Amino acid sequence: YLSFAGPLTFARNEGLRKLFRDLPPDRILLETDSPFLAPVPLRGKRNEPAFVRYVYEKAAEVRGVPLEDLARAVSANAHSLFGWGDPYDEGAGK
Repeated sequence: YLSFAGPLTFARNEGLRKLFRDLPPDRILLETDSPFLAPVPLRGKRNEPAFVRYVYEKAAEVRGVPLEDLARAVSANAHSLFGWGDPYDEGAGK
């Protein structure tokens, strides 16, 4: 798995976006790196977990997929990585 954060949104990070685009979707995670590296449009501010939405929005744009599809895939990846079970099984994680 590879995890991506605020730098994915930075204008001069096309190389990182290319890497992100080329990764298999079942190996992607997204995060914030709080309190550092706030995503655009909040770059330079203290980062916080709520800002992860900007990372998700840019990630969906870069991959050319609907935000909801990307969010489901990332959630499934986290569940797989951490052994939380099927994220769509009502008993998962219990």
